[in-house]
Amino acid sequence: MKGFRGDSALSDIELEEQLAKAGLERAIRRRLLPLLTPVRALIAAVVSIELAQVAVIFLRPALIGLVIDRGFRQGGIHWPVIAWACAGLAATWTARFALGGLSQYCAGLAAIRVLNDLRAQVFAHVQRLSVGYFDRTKAGRIISRADRDVDTLEPLLIQGPPEFLSAVLRLLISAALLWLIAPDLLLGLAGIVPLLVLGTVLFKRLAQRNWAKVAEHRSRFTAHLVETVAGVRLIKQAGREQENLLAYESLLHDFNRALVRGSSRSGWFAPFTGVLTTLGLALILTIGGRGIALGTLTLGQLAQSLFYVYLFLAPLQEFSDLFERFANGTACAQRIFLLLDTRPDVAEPERPVPLPPLEGEIRFRDVSFGYLPGKPVIRGLNLTIRPGETLAIVGPTGHGKSTLVQLLTRFYDVDEGAVLLDGHDIRTLSEADLRQEVGVVLQDNVLFGGTVLENLRLAKPDASDPDLIAAARAIGADEVLEALPHGYHTQVGALGNQLSQGQRQLVCLVRAYLADPAILVLDEATSAVDVATERKIQVALRRLCQGRTSVIIAHRLATIREADRIAVVHEGEIVELGPHGQLLAGKGRYAQLYAAYSSSSGVTMEIANA
Repeated sequence: MKGFRGDSALSDIELEEQLAKAGLERAIRRRLLPLLTPVRALIAAVVSIELAQVAVIFLRPALIGLVIDRGFRQGGIHWPVIAWACAGLAATWTARFALGGLSQYCAGLAAIRVLNDLRAQVFAHVQRLSVGYFDRTKAGRIISRADRDVDTLEPLLIQGPPEFLSAVLRLLISAALLWLIAPDLLLGLAGIVPLLVLGTVLFKRLAQRNWAKVAEHRSRFTAHLVETVAGVRLIKQAGREQENLLAYESLLHDFNRALVRGSSRSGWFAPFTGVLTTLGLALILTIGGRGIALGTLTLGQLAQSLFYVYLFLAPLQEFSDLFERFANGTACAQRIFLLLDTRPDVAEPERPVPLPPLEGEIRFRDVSFGYLPGKPVIRGLNLTIRPGETLAIVGPTGHGKSTLVQLLTRFYDVDEGAVLLDGHDIRTLSEADLRQEVGVVLQDNVLFGGTVLENLRLAKPDASDPDLIAAARAIGADEVLEALPHGYHTQVGALGNQLSQGQRQLVCLVRAYLADPAILVLDEATSAVDVATERKIQVALRRLCQGRTSVIIAHRLATIREADRIAVVHEGEIVELGPHGQLLAGKGRYAQLYAAYSSSSGVTMEIANA
């Protein structure tokens, strides 16, 4: 896309190319053909139907020529010939409508199967991608790939090829029949063909480039729409609705401008083929009229030839629509395959090490990591968490606390060093085993549309309703959840927006309890909970951590006083490590953090130590 790649707004697609380690503009024919393998029988049926329709079409000129030359004679009208010809014409039209409906049905059925399979393939691939991909790619662009771009492939894969075959066959067969009837007529059309080929090549290049721009601009305003839906509360709170609308309208304007510019650059093809058609008809009438005058051509043959000329020239106009659809589909296919070619940053090991029952030891050994090259967040960190121990990690924002969770759960891989579970490098374990043994309650609690019970059942699909309710009661979440309008059958809404922050967090804590992992990580697990709710779940947190290795990351230091040890992280390093009382007595960074917390919350140090 020369002339478009340098556009600063194209940084999104350049980032996708970088993540995929592949270029956008690639030949994709070999990638598309395997998609048709499951429906090859339907495709063969569509092609056969199109061939039958072409045969039916070419019967009509022959019947009309028969009526003119043999049905109407100087001695009178030969009614049997006319009757048979009319019956034949009626049969061809009936066959045309029947075959057309059957072709649409087979093509539609094939399209549904192919597009659904591709959609499922894209969805499955998206789920396999590493968390880092979603951190760097806009959600709307991913949605655009799986939705609109997949739909655009239908004319490219299903409808287009049979229609293109039909057009080519009509052109070739009509040329052959013209040669048999009157070679002069075909030679008169020969001068049009080079112009057609030249125009087609030029149109294909322009159209594909233009539709690539249109697809990219569509992805941009889709991404903005998705971000707006996700952040609507912040937009309203900040009073930025008008500015956000103007930004969206600007993206729509860019899309419309690309669409209009593309249409203006490629819109010449249809009039161009129209001129060629008119020129061809004029040549045929001139040459045919001369043939009748010389007696080398009958009136019926001329009429028949005019139909063949039309069948020769009509595909020229159809090619404009076909090539435009092909160009649009190709541009979208390139984007889909760019996504499918993106490999997860965190790769599943080829031969995962079987994981025996865990004791729960966690060890960070000489771990270094950075989200961006040359900008480490964790630097040479060493930390061992004993089996069954509850370790709290505290420190200023942005110094690497949550990054340790990302590394432990293998959402990201370490740049240097290793993270070990019971001596096993987590890079040698299957992701399924790792996720089963390491449970996480993240700061951004996520619920899915459905009831509270349905969200709880995600952690334990075979659990009965009484089992789920018993789990909620076991960690003390029952009082809050049973107070909901319909109790555990309350609909949580999209992403849980019908529940408060604290209610959502409690549901996530119950899910963690139901999963019963060997290692539990609570990343800011009470950051979104009010003080009253936080006090209610302190005992529940003790119950949740009992009997398993637990890592608690929190700003609210009151939630981690009773941890066995506390690790203080500063600029990606462990600067202090020990029990709460010992660290307070040391008057180091932890004492400063705790004093700042006590001052901001109005809690004295004596009370906090009680």
